Amino acid sequence: MHHLRTTVVRLRPAMAAQMAQSRSRTNVSVTSEPFLNGTSSNYLEEMYYSWLENPRNVHKSWDVFFRNVNTGAPVGAAYQSPPPLGGLPEGLSRVQAPMGAQPNVDKLVKDHLAVQSLIRAYQVRGHHIAKLDPLGISCVDFDDTPCTVGFQNVGLYGLAESDMDMVFKLPTTTFIGGSKSALPLREIIRRLEMSYCQHIGVEFMFINDVEQCQWIRQKFETPGIMQSTLEEKRTLLARMIRSTRFEEFLQRKWSSEKRFGLEGCESLIPALKTIIDKSSQCGVESVIMGMPHRGRLNVLANVIRKELEQIFCQFDSKLEAADEGSGDVKYHLGMYHRRMNRVSDRYITMSLMANPSHLEAVDPVVQGKTKAEQFYSGDVQGKKVMSVLLHGDAAFAGQGVVYETFHLSDLPSYTTHGTIHVVVNNQIGFTTDPRMARSSAYPTDIARVVSAPIFHVNADDPEAVMYVCSVAAEWRNMFHKDVVVDLVCYRRNGHNEIDEPMFTQPLMYKQVKKQKPVLEKFAEKLIAEGVITTQDYEEEVACYDKICEDAYARSKDEKILHIKHWLDSPWLGFFTPDGQPKTMSCPSTGISEDELKHIGNIAASVPEEDFMLHGGLSRILKGRGNLVDQRLCDWALGEYMAFGSLLKQGVHVRLSGQDVERGTFSHRHHVLHDQHKDRRTCIPMNHLSHDQATYTVCNSSLSEYGVLGFELGFSMANPNALVLWEAQFGDFHNTAQCIIDQFISSGHAKWVRQNGIVLLLPHGMEGMGPEHSSARPERFLQMCNDDPDVFPNLSGDFAVLQLYDCNWIVVNCSTPANYFHVLRRQMLLPFRKPLVVFTPKSLLRHPEAKSSFDDMLPGTHFKRLIPDGGSAAAIPDRVKRVIFCSGKIYYELTRERANRGMDDIVAIVRIEQLSPFPFDLVKAETNRYPNADLVWCQEEHKNQGYYNYVKPRIRTTIGGKQPIWYAGREPAAAPATGNKQTHLTELQRLLDAAFNLDTFSGKL
Repeated sequence: MHHLRTTVVRLRPAMAAQMAQSRSRTNVSVTSEPFLNGTSSNYLEEMYYSWLENPRNVHKSWDVFFRNVNTGAPVGAAYQSPPPLGGLPEGLSRVQAPMGAQPNVDKLVKDHLAVQSLIRAYQVRGHHIAKLDPLGISCVDFDDTPCTVGFQNVGLYGLAESDMDMVFKLPTTTFIGGSKSALPLREIIRRLEMSYCQHIGVEFMFINDVEQCQWIRQKFETPGIMQSTLEEKRTLLARMIRSTRFEEFLQRKWSSEKRFGLEGCESLIPALKTIIDKSSQCGVESVIMGMPHRGRLNVLANVIRKELEQIFCQFDSKLEAADEGSGDVKYHLGMYHRRMNRVSDRYITMSLMANPSHLEAVDPVVQGKTKAEQFYSGDVQGKKVMSVLLHGDAAFAGQGVVYETFHLSDLPSYTTHGTIHVVVNNQIGFTTDPRMARSSAYPTDIARVVSAPIFHVNADDPEAVMYVCSVAAEWRNMFHKDVVVDLVCYRRNGHNEIDEPMFTQPLMYKQVKKQKPVLEKFAEKLIAEGVITTQDYEEEVACYDKICEDAYARSKDEKILHIKHWLDSPWLGFFTPDGQPKTMSCPSTGISEDELKHIGNIAASVPEEDFMLHGGLSRILKGRGNLVDQRLCDWALGEYMAFGSLLKQGVHVRLSGQDVERGTFSHRHHVLHDQHKDRRTCIPMNHLSHDQATYTVCNSSLSEYGVLGFELGFSMANPNALVLWEAQFGDFHNTAQCIIDQFISSGHAKWVRQNGIVLLLPHGMEGMGPEHSSARPERFLQMCNDDPDVFPNLSGDFAVLQLYDCNWIVVNCSTPANYFHVLRRQMLLPFRKPLVVFTPKSLLRHPEAKSSFDDMLPGTHFKRLIPDGGSAAAIPDRVKRVIFCSGKIYYELTRERANRGMDDIVAIVRIEQLSPFPFDLVKAETNRYPNADLVWCQEEHKNQGYYNYVKPRIRTTIGGKQPIWYAGREPAAAPATGNKQTHLTELQRLLDAAFNLDTFSGKL
């Protein structure tokens, strides 16, 4: 009887009181209370729990019993025998319950629902009152949405102070009970406060997946789950010592140098190491990281494990630069390292990507490189290769590329199967207060768009940081989805070490100056707990200080700075051991006729059976077949030949961009769609041969910045892959200008990092208005690094040497064969350079823009310049004018020349490779026509296009002996007119200028 009483006390105080009264009654018979004995108490408890969930879960007699007890009826009176088996006695339609029972049952239900609402309130909004800010001044403003949790707010849920000691059954949506399924309200609130309102704030209730929400609840609500072991605490202290003392060492030695130190967020280092440790234990073999400049040197030293002397020597102003490019500042450099992880006892490769000061620009680059490594290693689920991105709070909220990168996270051809984002939230952006820097409460709210959980944590609590990072790594391993760790910290110095933050944030920095360093606080805590002694701590500090001093002494022996020692993406075996090309020649880029026919026939077919093709597409494929029979290629077929031949040689080809599968101008059709079955597609290019490489063609999201950065990263992983990004229209590249300027054009010079990415930019004045006309070739040519005033030495294989010395290659092909060759040359060169191709629009279907198979056979090459092949070249002395041009305008010039009957006296020369400039070939052409004047003709406006690039180079080629005349549109602000008639008038005017031999008479 006593056991029953104590059991019921745990269930319900009101019922327990009735049981206590029944215990004092000596005249209660077993007949009136047949189930009140010690052997049945467990059964009674189970029945009661079941009834609390739903009264219908128990027999009607039990329902009546529990209702009666809750209304205050004595236990004996509460019991009523079940109806007889023969049915209810006449006149008794149901078991009667005492009057007044229903209102109390309603209260019981309402109370339990209120408790469930309270629990949910903590799960949803507990982070609002979590103690996240080490400074205690929190810039996160929830005034408009106060958090109604805590002991003082229970009344808002219909509960009262008198309910605090009442026991409630816990719902299945919480784990705070541990092994217990019911708790007093006071204890429920206390445990919820411990889970959600201390130094960790969890945002996850916006996730729609119930399993994921339950997983997170279990990780943060289970009693005692966040406790660290003694060994974990000692390891954490050692890592905190390294992180803190490294910054202090740099400050002592180079107090006036910019280094963008980590002071105020020293727990970042153990945070990253915890992520790497846990991920390695889960089977990850490679981690690719991207981060801004703050804390970069510390990460290089204590996470990537770059030699300290290599870091310290970077501060030496007398250090000479090796002849490896222009280099970059120390806090932009990357690193690649493979080492043993001591926690998992497994080798792990870590790569920290080099990046510019443009915050967040490296995000998609990291994702692309991660995707590439997953692809080449067959890691289809992302279990072996993962990415970690570090962010600043202001940049994470302010930079649009963060949003673009997040939206790639779950796209089939772009997903990296989960990224761990770590935000170093020092609650300020340079000098800008968060209240002026973002509209959202947190800087991390952007992550909610992809249902990524967000773990806010007070960075001055290293144990909480370590736990959160461990959970983040487990989440990524379990669900392969993005996750965000928000390290709420502060910046002890200004934006850099010589900046004065008190100018703009006086109150914040008064508090910062009072703030005890986190290492000091953590060491005191562990000493007080008896985990370590003061002597242990001091010895650990002295040990690391000596490591730094010894490395500093060795750094003085470094006399030359080698940027190649900071390479983030080495291509093992591609270069010689000292990083040079294995040869300086390029073989023929032609292929056999049999191969051309085979690839052409595949391009004209549907390799899969019972595939219902669109009628219009059937005609297109039939047209391809007819071209193959005639031994001809149009633009689409020339591209097909290039891709197909490389695939058969084992070179992976990846084409990405908006609408690339079909092609913006409906010319490509590399993905065929069954007209009767949804999502059934066929890629003929993957049916060339059984041992070919994979062809990936993927429509991208409507993003240029993010997707181009992604493809750039993809091309870094493997030199033997042709990676192409096509803009929907050429001028759309300007929204990806940061990637082009900071990475593609200058990446090799800054970081000794070669890259063979190809940009396909549709270009041409077609009368379609100022947009969608120009790919802005002048911008690319302006960034070319060749000298316009120096005629180069033509020794050796000049064409290849030129390519090796340039920063990128810019071409405007006028024939399908030349397009075919330049794509194949990109892979056959012994080194890698970015390739910018201005691709045509109207030429895709121009009847004259076709090439014979003869121009693509073995022994043929890419033609940097295509000389005039007509009657003018036969008698060059009679030629009075040589028109140099590039691209589509050639076809309009030849038509106009024929109409005017000037084929004998006007030669038209096409410069196909604009940069590096073909000085040698241009010189040969000018020498061939000794009596001709020289004209540059372009369809672009004079201040745009190629004129300002080619004019000084042609003058250098001819030694300035004669002028270079211009035939083209006048200078303009916009790339093209929006009026069709004006467009045609401008075109005729430039053609008149090109062919009127008196146009430039009398001009100097």
